[in-house]
Amino acid sequence: MDMLWSGWGDPAKATPLPDSVTALLRDLLGVVPRGTGPVGLTDLDVPESPLTAAAHRALLDAVGDAAHVRTDAESRVRHTRGKSTPDLLRIRSGDVTGLPAAVVLPDGHDEVLAVLRACAAHGLAAVPFGGGTSVVGGLAPERPASDRRPFVALDLRRMDRLLALDPVSRTATLQPGLRAPRAEALLAEHGFTLGHFPQSYEWATIGGFAAARSSGQASAGYGRFDEMVLGLTLATPEGTLETGRAPRSAAGPDLRQLVLGSEGAFGVITSVTVRLRPLPTTRVHEGWRFASFEEGAAALRRLAQDGPRPTVLRLSDETETLIGLAQPDAIGVPGASRAGCQAIVGHEGTAEDVARRREGAAAVLRECGGTYLGEEPGERWAHGRYSAPYLRDALLDVGAFAETLETAAFWSRLPGLYAAVRDALTAALTEAGTPPLVMCHVSHVYENGASLYFTVVCAQGEDPVAHWTPAKHAANEAILAAGGTISHHHGVGTDHRDWYLREAGPLGADALRAVKRRLDPAGLLNPGVLLPPG
Repeated sequence: MDMLWSGWGDPAKATPLPDSVTALLRDLLGVVPRGTGPVGLTDLDVPESPLTAAAHRALLDAVGDAAHVRTDAESRVRHTRGKSTPDLLRIRSGDVTGLPAAVVLPDGHDEVLAVLRACAAHGLAAVPFGGGTSVVGGLAPERPASDRRPFVALDLRRMDRLLALDPVSRTATLQPGLRAPRAEALLAEHGFTLGHFPQSYEWATIGGFAAARSSGQASAGYGRFDEMVLGLTLATPEGTLETGRAPRSAAGPDLRQLVLGSEGAFGVITSVTVRLRPLPTTRVHEGWRFASFEEGAAALRRLAQDGPRPTVLRLSDETETLIGLAQPDAIGVPGASRAGCQAIVGHEGTAEDVARRREGAAAVLRECGGTYLGEEPGERWAHGRYSAPYLRDALLDVGAFAETLETAAFWSRLPGLYAAVRDALTAALTEAGTPPLVMCHVSHVYENGASLYFTVVCAQGEDPVAHWTPAKHAANEAILAAGGTISHHHGVGTDHRDWYLREAGPLGADALRAVKRRLDPAGLLNPGVLLPPG
């Protein structure tokens, strides 16, 4: 199944907002419906593919079947940009700039190399495409005006197999186009789990997780995806790069780290070897309440530093708790808890291990001022954990603008970072005439710091993308000034590129450019992503 072209995910799962929420948006933020919603796919004015006959033949030779080189309008539209709110607003309005010339579906490492050779020979750029879930411009190549090369979307969906499983070492080698639910199902047949469950879980792929340094909702227990990766294979225009032959090594710099987070700019990931964990027999999620965000964050820090550390650990601020985004599928539900700040605490493992850690964590949370709310809030969160992107679509449908951004910092910097980003967003959008509601939660914790995930809701106004761009830039500036990283898990893409290069520093940026020149001297891979084009 393909994802909804003008929104998120499975169209059958999309639900309209309750009337009470629509009324609240109108009264609180001045949200009013704009037009009739997204145009239909058949209404789009899609230009003919600029792919030449010679380039088309070369791509056919690379993948061996006409069905795997697609130039029809629907295939190209479905591979246009990603799933950020500006991406969706543009496509909903009928803006089809940035269409790929073709969608190419290789099956295996050698075919990826052949596609890259064909692209180099015929002056084509190439954008690797997994689940299409990027929200930072990771699928929207940027080139200077002088560069008129068409680009192809390199769709990896046919590379969706479990290649190897080593139960003794507890490792598996997976192909990049394998979607997360299918990967979990294949591993479960052998009694294992990856334990990686980001909000994009239903649609994102193994290769995308590695390319963007993804972090899942159970990262407190299982770790980030980059911590799970033991080895990768990378297809580049200059050949093959193999990384990782042991769980740890002192043999020079770790080249795995060069591939992780490279977002298709250095090459195409064609296999990923990951460590596995035994499939848990018991899962429990529970809710806790704290009087303030500060008090709740102190409790999370205590667990992250001193233990026992839960598998899932997240905390919503007062506004997010009040509105109900702490439990997305409880928005508009009468009687849902709204006071203070809600935390979700989850434990996975054997029954004995879960009982022990649950008891220990509860003692710490109570000592830090937490009030136990029972399992119902936690289980409701677990049931609706992938529903927030669908909620975003429903908000767009009624004329609201909704977008997210995230960052991370050391614990000592977190309060200042939280205030700086919230204030920057509020000031910029208020000045634009669309005063926002800014909400936040801590979603990933570490011994030395944590992430902050902001959700912004406001009226769309006359030009919602034009309103959002300066606000997003103001938030980026606030993040760097307050000592945060420009992204904790969404990645760089084109949206964060300029701030990422400032974070990396001039010498670091030059080192990355040198890698790009060596692996992709013609600059055909994902131009403008991670590094400026040209």
